[in-house]
Amino acid sequence: MGRGRRAAIACVVGALALTALGCGAEERTNDPRPQVASRVSITISDSGIRVQPGGVGFGPDKYQQIPQNQNETQPPIRTDAPQTLVFVVTNQTDADSRLEIRGPEDVSSGPMVANSPGNFQTSLPTGVYTVSAADVPGAGSARFAVGPYRASSENDVLLP
Repeated sequence: MGRGRRAAIACVVGALALTALGCGAEERTNDPRPQVASRVSITISDSGIRVQPGGVGFGPDKYQQIPQNQNETQPPIRTDAPQTLVFVVTNQTDADSRLEIRGPEDVSSGPMVANSPGNFQTSLPTGVYTVSAADVPGAGSARFAVGPYRASSENDVLLP
């Protein structure tokens, strides 16, 4: 066998060895999937504001979004990130209004049309909040709490 042929074979074997080394599994941490937004219902009436549930983030959510996931566990995420919340609001008054959420972080919704449903999404850090309707003075206010628990959505099937 000639010298050139041996060199060519050595190059081919070396290239194959380098290629095989690059085909191994990559090592990276498997970050937990982000949490699914928790839903909070708010009713605005002339006699008051009602918030259900009165708090989120104090353990696994009792009411998951998708029925197929009802019996699946919700492992916690170790994070200090704010809780993502979807507020589903019904304004049962004759006046357009805005929700005002006051606490560790202040948030206001867009207009909530009179005698209509609406919703808005926001993220709130852990703390106690006061929810009030800006243009319905007789409605008063309600308390709402956000706890430190954040659930991973890794066990929730059928999520985007």
